[in-house]
Amino acid sequence: MSERIEARYRDMMNALAAGIEEVLGGLGFALLMYEHGKVDGGRVNYISNSNREDMVSAMREFIAREEGRMHGAPGAKQ
Repeated sequence: MSERIEARYRDMMNALAAGIEEVLGGLGFALLMYEHGKVDGGRVNYISNSNREDMVSAMREFIAREEGRMHGAPGAKQ
């Protein structure tokens, strides 16, 4: 596996993550960073305060919701 953060962005992303952690006070988060126009075939840098399995699960849920593949529990208000 390649590094999650390119060396040139490491200090910046660690500083941003520390600030997000301070503001959110214990909530999980992920920060994805990429160069505009270079996502396909490019590089996405990633940092999170959660363990990998939990964050991958959260990202899958987010993508499913965005693609309309996930709906609320039966009887839940929309």
